[in-house]
Amino acid sequence: MNYAVSAIGRDRPGIVAAISEVLFELGGNIDDSQMSILHGHFAVMLVVSVPAEVGRDALAERLEAVRRRLDLEGLAVSELDELAAGVAPTHVLTVYGADHPGIVHAVSTALAEREVNITDLRTRRTGEEPPLYVMVMEIVVPGDEEELRRAMAEVGDRVAVEVSLRQLSSEAL
Repeated sequence: MNYAVSAIGRDRPGIVAAISEVLFELGGNIDDSQMSILHGHFAVMLVVSVPAEVGRDALAERLEAVRRRLDLEGLAVSELDELAAGVAPTHVLTVYGADHPGIVHAVSTALAEREVNITDLRTRRTGEEPPLYVMVMEIVVPGDEEELRRAMAEVGDRVAVEVSLRQLSSEAL
């Protein structure tokens, strides 16, 4: 059986070890994962597989014990009916400029209007005053790359950021 597991809580050593221990003890495996620390909070999203005899409730109960022991703020287990094949990103879009509200919205809206799928998104605010905002996206470009470049340049001009689009080589993944 396949499940999506997500957890969030104050960062501390041992969160990954505790979650993976439960999965190992149940005969399960981590098939796909994304983990990060955001302003002192650890966030994890996992796609896991466990033997059919391990039901959702049993998995959730064991992980709830981890949540309580490590004082995590939230933990969810959801059954996945079927696993869709992952969509491989084709391009990397990099955005940077002085931080201000609306950058992510402007860029993501322009991408959505062109049916561009965002497969990974990372942002970071760095530096002193004024802070610099950096956003890196892996995206799937289904259409005209040059039209997307023009659209992203317009967005960059409108929200005062620099935008670059480059093809993602398969070796980089």
